[in-house]
Amino acid sequence: MGLRTPLGRARGLGTGHSGTEHFWRERVTSLAGVPLVAFVIIFIVAMNGADYVSVIQAIHNPFVAIGLVLAIFNLAYHMWLGMQVVVEDYVASKPRRTATLLASTFYCTAVALAAVYAVLKISFGN
Repeated sequence: MGLRTPLGRARGLGTGHSGTEHFWRERVTSLAGVPLVAFVIIFIVAMNGADYVSVIQAIHNPFVAIGLVLAIFNLAYHMWLGMQVVVEDYVASKPRRTATLLASTFYCTAVALAAVYAVLKISFGN
């Protein structure tokens, strides 16, 4: 006999009412991050020693720009999910937890938007 209500058992939801959705989102973004991070590393290694103009020309390629933008979005979302777990686990005060989660959301969004803006500006620039 568990502590869950019959309705909670039927829905498969825990005390946070989100079940395993957060867990799976972390795992899926982690799995998606493997080829995306590999792409970014290969791009960085390929551009090692290249001059500024060569790097700009490489980012003008739509496949490179799209790969970088996908990596940025995936990694920022994965970062946000991870920070959310840490805050929910270790910040006891509800007002402080809410403020920290809000700050975390703004931070991850700002980092992602700034990085995507930089890639798009280079990609669509001169």
